Amino acid sequence: MTNFISHFRSAWCADAGEVRREILAGIVVALALIPEAIGFSIIAGVDPRVGLYASIAIAIVISLLGGRPAMISAATAAVAVVVTPLVREHGVDYLFAATILMGVIQIIAGVLRLDLLMQFVSRSVITGFVNALAILIFMAQLPQLIGVSWHSYALVAGGLAIIYLLPRVTKAVPSPLVAIVVLTVLAIMLGLPVRTVGDMGRLPEGLPSLMLPQVPLTLDTLRIILPYSMTMAAVGLLESMLTAQIVDDMTDTDSDKRRECMGQGGANLAAALVGGMGGCAMIGQSVINVTSGGRKRLSTFIAGAFLLFLLAVLGPVVGRVPMPALVAVMIMVSIGTFSWNSIPNLRRHPPTSSIVMLVTVAVVVATRDLAQGVAAGVLLSGIFFAGKVRRMFAVEREPGEPVRYRVRGEIFFASVDLFTRAFAARETGAVVIDVTAAHFWDISAVAALDKIVARLRRDGARVDVVGYNDASADLIDRFALHDKTGVELGVAPH
Repeated sequence: MTNFISHFRSAWCADAGEVRREILAGIVVALALIPEAIGFSIIAGVDPRVGLYASIAIAIVISLLGGRPAMISAATAAVAVVVTPLVREHGVDYLFAATILMGVIQIIAGVLRLDLLMQFVSRSVITGFVNALAILIFMAQLPQLIGVSWHSYALVAGGLAIIYLLPRVTKAVPSPLVAIVVLTVLAIMLGLPVRTVGDMGRLPEGLPSLMLPQVPLTLDTLRIILPYSMTMAAVGLLESMLTAQIVDDMTDTDSDKRRECMGQGGANLAAALVGGMGGCAMIGQSVINVTSGGRKRLSTFIAGAFLLFLLAVLGPVVGRVPMPALVAVMIMVSIGTFSWNSIPNLRRHPPTSSIVMLVTVAVVVATRDLAQGVAAGVLLSGIFFAGKVRRMFAVEREPGEPVRYRVRGEIFFASVDLFTRAFAARETGAVVIDVTAAHFWDISAVAALDKIVARLRRDGARVDVVGYNDASADLIDRFALHDKTGVELGVAPH
């Protein structure tokens, strides 16, 4: 019992002060989730309640099952963009079915430890991902700043002033929450002509209920939804894993990425069963939560639970919240999310790292697709890494009897061309190739060595290869030809 209480306090709350901070942070996030969820529903071509119910279910379930405390998950644009053709061509029930399959795939991904693939995402890619997302968050606010009255600009400026100046006076209450409340009261009392949350779309009435998608259980249905489900699952996990890493860095704590994968799957299953769309972690709302004091699972749970309360009980009031108040909060998130150190680091860091970061930003901003940007960054990082390792070897020729070639470094598919060209000289006597300081990584390296030995023997040289380490020797024994019989290479054995 003592261990259970200790674990509960560690994961959810430790004292009354922490509980207060967690609750207030969750309330701020809940308010910020409403326009986002409505906007993502519009992108997907579904009723606003689909995005809102998804955000409620995902936030509550992930607080219980997820592996990253304080991270916020809900309906997201990354998933909404993917499902738009599915909804348009087959209807919303197929969206719910695809979301259920998405959850199953994510649970399987967690079981198979696919979260370990994050080890191949470099710091430059993560920085590019963060910067691109900050830019996209800011750009998403522009429609609320174009073609509006001066009152909207005044409210945004006032909101930003409260957000940044209030913490200098007191941090007892999150400044974004104070900004939202103050601007809402001002807008209502003065009757200001500004857009409100209600203008974004009709808010749902009542509580979500359990439901099953009305689709035929056939292979044709599976054929329709499987491509969408796989894409949704991949995009959702990618964004969630990257966001988890960012929250890890912000809070200087670790998280269980495998549990997060399975938790995301369970959360999406729950969302689909209450009539919601798929979702994943949201870096913007996660930043709001952390900067507002959220550190535990309680803040994530409160975000979902308070959002449910707002819609079920305070719907008319929520509908009157001015959009400029939420725009001010999201601009704060954009500014806080962007890695400002990355700008001077463009000159200090290696050129290849800077290029990877900039390409990731450019692709994400151009395509509005975080997955494509990260994929481009990872691919470019791999190319640069292979190019760097490719040059980490050398071949020295020592004349004498026998002639000795000393090979040092890594021999693999990217370096075999340089490796082969290092043996361009014609040899007719005894030749020893010493690979004591070398390592053969793949069958391309083995084939290159076979080619070198075969050419030297055709020229009349007597060739011996010595000094294999254990791993290289195993590869040579399994795939090489030169150390078996010369007949297999078309030359007489020596």
